Amino acid sequence: MTNAINLKDKFEKFNDFWSPRVISEMNDYQVKLAKFEGEFTWHDHKDTDELFLVISGSMRIELRDGYVELNEGEMYIVPKGIEHKPVAEKECHVMLIEPKGVVNTGDTDSSLKAENDVWI
Repeated sequence: MTNAINLKDKFEKFNDFWSPRVISEMNDYQVKLAKFEGEFTWHDHKDTDELFLVISGSMRIELRDGYVELNEGEMYIVPKGIEHKPVAEKECHVMLIEPKGVVNTGDTDSSLKAENDVWI
């Protein structure tokens, strides 16, 4: 690859919420973009941490013992095994970094489970 990845252009290629899209890979990790709006489902990832970086908008990550507010340009890493629920009152654009194969809902059975490994 010899071209820079333009995040704005990539976000314009999809409209659905809670369905991460892969834009790049680094070693065994994928860099994904997602649009959030509304409430996601409670879930965890037993074997990996999950990085959330807000590109535009704002969101919060609810935890069983509190929450983290994230605004544009802020990030948070949810440690492996910690239950969390992302929430965005208005459309929010997020970058996720996580190992290949991570399912957005973890082991939780949810209608918000997205197809994995979808590239844009």
